[in-house]
Amino acid sequence: MRTATRAAILCGGRGERLRPLSDYFQKVMIPVGPKKLPVLAYTIRLMTSHNVKDIALLTGYRSDDIRDYFGDGGQFGVRLSYSEDQKSLKGSLNAIAHALDNGTIGKCDQLLIYYGDIVTDLDVTALIARHREKRADATLVLSKGYALPVGTADVKDGMVEGFREKPLLDLSVAAGCLVVGPRSISLITSLAGPRKTDLMTHFLPALLNSGGRVAAFFTRAEWHDVGTVTSFEKLNEELSRRPPGYMK
Repeated sequence: MRTATRAAILCGGRGERLRPLSDYFQKVMIPVGPKKLPVLAYTIRLMTSHNVKDIALLTGYRSDDIRDYFGDGGQFGVRLSYSEDQKSLKGSLNAIAHALDNGTIGKCDQLLIYYGDIVTDLDVTALIARHREKRADATLVLSKGYALPVGTADVKDGMVEGFREKPLLDLSVAAGCLVVGPRSISLITSLAGPRKTDLMTHFLPALLNSGGRVAAFFTRAEWHDVGTVTSFEKLNEELSRRPPGYMK
């Protein structure tokens, strides 16, 4: 059955940078915030708040932990399906292609691809509307500006002439989410293979090189990449102080 919008959430990674937490939890299952909900619960709640109800969870490491907690999604108001990554095929693109091939991701007009270790209050409705308005093959969520986690120095002739602590760079930074249409879905399937193949590294350049239309969706929403213990601690503090509106 064709559904206008489906979502695929990448949640199979080992989370090496989150060790030792990820030794005991799948990274999307790490409890966070005042209610100690799994990171993935925030993402699923975000989807339901924007009426995206058909969600494929692309799992790998500790996949049973995710299935045991979320089940078929009924109690969360969604329809969940699961695709377990093939160990021989690594990378985010291969995970998507495998889920398309085995039918976990059904037919749709647009597929919302979301990295499971991102927590944000992204306006998903506006994102999908932008994708349709631009008649794009893919629409990439971007955040303007990036604060370096380190200081930078201006050096001339071996001497420091200036220094900036954690400067904000004028860059358009990918925020871990994109929408793709039928042409992109076909390209993802064709690019899959035995090498580690990723969406950002391989799919987006290939789509652009083939003349594909890639729209930009700039967001001012807060977003947290829960990729390290430090970023997890920051998110935990932020959620305890001010949970996103869709979680209230």
